[in-house]
Amino acid sequence: MGIEEKLPSGILLTTVEKLAGYARKSSVWPATFGLACCAIELMATGGPRHDLARFGMERASNTPRQADLMIVAGRVSQKMAPVLRQIYDQMSEPKWVISMGVCASSGGMFNNYAIVQGVDHIVPVDIYLPGCPPRPEMLLDSILKLHDKIQNMKLGVNREHEITELEEARLRRLPLLPHLQPAAVQQVPAAQQEPAATRAEVER
Repeated sequence: MGIEEKLPSGILLTTVEKLAGYARKSSVWPATFGLACCAIELMATGGPRHDLARFGMERASNTPRQADLMIVAGRVSQKMAPVLRQIYDQMSEPKWVISMGVCASSGGMFNNYAIVQGVDHIVPVDIYLPGCPPRPEMLLDSILKLHDKIQNMKLGVNREHEITELEEARLRRLPLLPHLQPAAVQQVPAAQQEPAATRAEVER
């Protein structure tokens, strides 16, 4: 018995965004970037116990042009940063990044001049995965969260509006200086506000 048995009269209604999101999340091919001990947990995730193949992601692409997910597993050195960026630029659009482990996310215990203090200085990150190293179950959970993000991603103009709204929401959360705040959230101090009578005279 398949899904067609549960549909009324065999008809299924959906939108282009949902259909495209379902197709994208079901065909994610990772470009693995194992740099340190987190890569061992990444390899274990592809083994039979955790079975990464259940998501159709068992094909670890050796060519970035055939991959759309970069899993940065481990610390990123200053010498490796341009290589990582070059591989990211060669990946096909749309593409996503999972920062696996505390070293990739923030530099971890390696707070020195040789290690990049967060891979988000090099490439945009979609999912941050904490841990030193994170367990395979945690990586699977982050992949499921990424699948949910891909499924609900907007297309075209709607995507541009969504990105703008998210950026403005993040700016409102941060304790920025007044001159760095977006115009929508800037408030004029009470001392600089004109009296209502003065404004009415100017309007006349």
